[in-house]
Amino acid sequence: MHSSRGSSNRLSSSSSSSFGYRVSTLLLSMFATMASFYVAGRLWQDAESRVYLIKELDRRTGQGQTSISVDDTLKVIACREQQKKLDALQMELGKARQEGFVSNNPAKNSETDTKKKLLAVIGIITRFGHKNNRDAIRKAWMSTGAALKKVEDEKGIVIRFVIGRSAKHGDSLDRDIASENRQANDFIILNDHVEAPEEQPKKTKLFFIHAVEHWDAEFYVKVNDDIYLNIDALGTVLANNLDKPRAYIGCMKSGEVFSQPTNKWYEPDWWKFGDGKSYLRHASGEIFAISQALAQFISINRSILRTYAHDDVSAGSWFIGIDVKHVDEGKFCCSSWSTGAICAAA
Repeated sequence: MHSSRGSSNRLSSSSSSSFGYRVSTLLLSMFATMASFYVAGRLWQDAESRVYLIKELDRRTGQGQTSISVDDTLKVIACREQQKKLDALQMELGKARQEGFVSNNPAKNSETDTKKKLLAVIGIITRFGHKNNRDAIRKAWMSTGAALKKVEDEKGIVIRFVIGRSAKHGDSLDRDIASENRQANDFIILNDHVEAPEEQPKKTKLFFIHAVEHWDAEFYVKVNDDIYLNIDALGTVLANNLDKPRAYIGCMKSGEVFSQPTNKWYEPDWWKFGDGKSYLRHASGEIFAISQALAQFISINRSILRTYAHDDVSAGSWFIGIDVKHVDEGKFCCSSWSTGAICAAA
């Protein structure tokens, strides 16, 4: 009797447990099914949203069949213009980095930043066959060896002769210059420039580009190799113009534009200077100085700055359309020595 009752209790307990397990499984299945429907619904909604956005994008960018509004057209044009500007800036940044305005080597920059900024870099424009001129300048005012280095260290003025290469690279003309430079170590040799009288304007431009990329100076000075300088007087004039960030200093002049090919000063582009045939105001080519900002301007825009028959007119044309301070300095007029004079022609 007791055994039968125990068996009945065990069956009742087992049935109850089995029923509870089935209920739990059913509830879990229902919950999973509901969750599946919910997720599927959300995915469907997201898919519909994506389809809508794609269609809307097509419509607004003109890829769909619906016409685009004026406002949307202006927005698209504005975005495209901004993209063009961004692309142009990225190209300019890459070019500036390539040309040395933005260094790829921060460690190197930190080293050069500690050096004292030079007052000036002087480039004496010379050519083949002018060794006598160069020797006379070395004896008169440029100095050589340790004395030249002393001028750089104490006065902050670097002085170099500037010359290009022979049309036949490596010939006796090039070898003579290389030999002279090994002895004096006072040349800037422009390897990409071929020496020719008619190419001097390009040579002057290349000097400024080379100088601003190799020396950090307040001013960059171009001088002919038949000019004698008073370095101390030059330093004083330059120091007095340090407050002008875009200074163009020289013996300012203008003059007739010659249209006859037989004339010594013939200008092939004479017609660009108008009916009056008068050059724009510019510094005499014997000597003139420009500030670092202008030298950098030349370097950055080298490919679009054109040259004329003469380097002084060419330089004047580069600065005529920008905010430059033209300093008409009488001491740069190399007619004769006078009190405080900068220069004299040989």
